[in-house]
Amino acid sequence: VRLVESGGGEVQVGGSLRLSCAVSGFTAADYSIGWFRQAPGKEREGVAAIAATDEIASYPGAVKGRFKTSDGRTYYPDSMKGRFTISSDNAKNTVYLELNSLKFDDSGVYFCARLRDIGALWYDYYGQGTQVTVSA
Repeated sequence: VRLVESGGGEVQVGGSLRLSCAVSGFTAADYSIGWFRQAPGKEREGVAAIAATDEIASYPGAVKGRFKTSDGRTYYPDSMKGRFTISSDNAKNTVYLELNSLKFDDSGVYFCARLRDIGALWYDYYGQGTQVTVSA
């Protein structure tokens, strides 16, 4: 099992980045995948999750822990919704995280993980991370 992130870099405030999480050793669609970030001196924070195919909620507005979904498949905490977008390409076995309207506080190492539970953010495998730096 392997998850490899890419796409990080330095971007100005208000800019955008698209991060990729290339998965191998398992089929991404069979598991929920989450994106986290870790900044120096701050707690690790879950920023988005995408549900496994057989865990897609049948109704919008489902809540799992701090995460909410409006489409039954993608989950965000309220603080991220509207700026971050998680998606996947099953053919490429890759999960993406699009970051928009970036702020200084969005800086950190972003990593993806295979989730066992979206609400509890339990994960069993994760990647090495990719650095995002938001500058003036």
